[in-house]
Amino acid sequence: MTTGDLVSTRKTDRKTNSPEVRKTFPVLEMSCAACAVSVESMLKNTPGVREAGVNYANQTAWVVFNPKLLSEASLQQTVRSIGYDLVIDAEDPQQVQAEAQQAYYRQLKQRTYWALGLSIPIVVLGMLLMDLPYGNFIAMGLAAVVVFGLGQPFFVNAWKQARHGKANMDTLVALSTGIAFLFSAFNTLYPSFWHDRGLHPHVYFEAASVVITFILLGKLLEERAKSNTSSAIKKLMGMQPKTVRLIDGNVEREVPISAVQAGQLILVRPGERIPVDGRVEAGHSYVDESMISGEPVPAEKQSGSFVFAGTINQKGSFQFRAEKVGADTVLAQIIRMVQEAQGSKAPVQQLVDRIAGIFVPTVLGMALLTFVVWMTLGHYLVPNADPFTTALITSVTVLVIACPCALGLATPTAIMVGVGKGAENNILIKDAESLELAHRINAVVLDKTGTITEGKPVVTDLKWLGAENDRATLQGILVSMESRSEHPLAAAVASFLSSSQSVRLDTFESLTGLGVRATYQRATYLVGNRRLIDENQIQIPDAVLQQVTDWQNQAKTVVFFACIGANKEAEIPGVIAIADPVKPTSRQAIETLKNRGIAVYMLTGDNAQTAAAVARQVGLEQVESEMMPSDKADFVKQLQATGHLVAMVGDGINDSQALAQADVSIAMGKGSDVAMDVARMTLITADLNSIPKALQLSKQTVQVIRQNLFWAFIYNVIGIPIAAGVLYPAFGFLLNPMIAGAAMALSSVSVVSNSLRLRGMRL
Repeated sequence: MTTGDLVSTRKTDRKTNSPEVRKTFPVLEMSCAACAVSVESMLKNTPGVREAGVNYANQTAWVVFNPKLLSEASLQQTVRSIGYDLVIDAEDPQQVQAEAQQAYYRQLKQRTYWALGLSIPIVVLGMLLMDLPYGNFIAMGLAAVVVFGLGQPFFVNAWKQARHGKANMDTLVALSTGIAFLFSAFNTLYPSFWHDRGLHPHVYFEAASVVITFILLGKLLEERAKSNTSSAIKKLMGMQPKTVRLIDGNVEREVPISAVQAGQLILVRPGERIPVDGRVEAGHSYVDESMISGEPVPAEKQSGSFVFAGTINQKGSFQFRAEKVGADTVLAQIIRMVQEAQGSKAPVQQLVDRIAGIFVPTVLGMALLTFVVWMTLGHYLVPNADPFTTALITSVTVLVIACPCALGLATPTAIMVGVGKGAENNILIKDAESLELAHRINAVVLDKTGTITEGKPVVTDLKWLGAENDRATLQGILVSMESRSEHPLAAAVASFLSSSQSVRLDTFESLTGLGVRATYQRATYLVGNRRLIDENQIQIPDAVLQQVTDWQNQAKTVVFFACIGANKEAEIPGVIAIADPVKPTSRQAIETLKNRGIAVYMLTGDNAQTAAAVARQVGLEQVESEMMPSDKADFVKQLQATGHLVAMVGDGINDSQALAQADVSIAMGKGSDVAMDVARMTLITADLNSIPKALQLSKQTVQVIRQNLFWAFIYNVIGIPIAAGVLYPAFGFLLNPMIAGAAMALSSVSVVSNSLRLRGMRL
């Protein structure tokens, strides 16, 4: 499977009358929001591309282009020209991307530690041992390693951006540290130039080194915060088997799934995943369709039943006729919708894009303006100083103090502390986008199975009839029959009676669509549904009928246990109720959300009767039943269209489309890996009371992020004019670049310290 196979849809280019394709590619080397802006801009301006977008959060780019006018290799070359890379023509592009990210993280970690280790002696030399013989030469050598060795990627990327008339954060870092180093190196090598003019040759090696170190540290913190995220798309694709068993006449042959065509007959054995969508023609089994319906009980499949790709066959085997293959299957549609929804940008990302687009050019313009003003008016402002020196120092100081280290740390440090705080409370948070919106949501959509309920069938009631002294024997017969049954509900009964002593049955028979039959000591025993009892003409007592009706009104499945004696007398020794029980904390959590003014909805693929019964138990009025995965996503879209900010809470693959569509997505930790990957928050516990806690944690974390951004910007708002020299005419004060570097470092310290306050806050 190539990279382009992730998502590939076709349209026709009206101008060339040739098909356009939309493909999604992993992007490598992006390290900030400005990087995503650069890649997106380059792709959009590439001839042959009609539309393009880049998502920094999941490190992917989608492109709509005409393959007759533009090849994937050309797209890759375009992105490479500005210092990034596209993954194309790879069998497993996600694996390539993951390995590249891991290698980048290891390299970044080493560079950060080396920069930190080398910067400490540079700072000591510059701040405490200024008069040490050859101290400046030692500092220059160490700083050269930090700035041009460990900081080399900043200069390389800045150059690649400049070639295309663009600038990003790397441009600021490269200019400020490069100019500071070169100016200091000149002063070290040619101090007489300044001595002859009556000036002292200052050096700023420590400022240049500290800036590089703090920027690397910020990037390391951000990479660590997102290094553990996995690929939901990869796991969804893994649900489709790579090969298929085709039945051609009397011959069975194994072929790649890509070769399957609609109309072919396919064999599915016990335990295998169903490869494509189709309809059963022969055989009988039960299929786990929880990824589609969310329901815990496997669905019975016999001739005429429809089966879906990615679902798991149970103990039986069957043959089915393929009807939908490739991109037409339900699984393929889920993959496409999840990736498209993940590729959309949240408001916070759009804001970061705008800031990144104007921040760097603005700072560069201010530094240039500072240089020009001091060169022009320096004679009048500082009569005894060299205008060029003052202009150079002030413009370098502007670049140093504007260096975006604190901006780089503002979000990841708060996220890291918030994630730690959340983990203590069984809440995992993945990104700032969900945190920006979570505390503002006004609608919560809950999946039923595994979210409101426990997610697995259990025996809730067992009513025994008749003499109590026969009960031990009857329990032994019942557990023996259910232990041998292939029906999904039989496991719940066997588990409930696991302490009973089983017996050795004389005969045992499975009755398709009805239940099971066995003989023991010349008596016949039946376990199954109402139809099995009626077909054997067994009379059901009125008291039992009333109990059965009550259970069915509570959305419980009823299993009958009947006995036909040697003399053909028939009776019902017991009836069993099985249900997916509601979690004890669900009602309380829903009431808490409703009390906060949040509208709560329940969506389920189950039938209306079961949905209504569960809704009554938890106090919900707004319920939608019999919903397919796409229906859930459409429901979320409808809420969003009416102005709601929607949080979706689910645990299954069938919830992944709605999770990806929602403004805030929350997965139950005991659910599927795909749901947890798509969701931006995960509740480790099954307790729904964690949802209100997650919203409160979101509120606290967002407040800290906003405070961090304020401190990061206030240093620039106040510091840049001071660095430019606005205080000199009134107070005779010019900011030293070294002090500017310290101020920049202080802004980073204040941001980190403010983030650490989250630890002491109560949820």
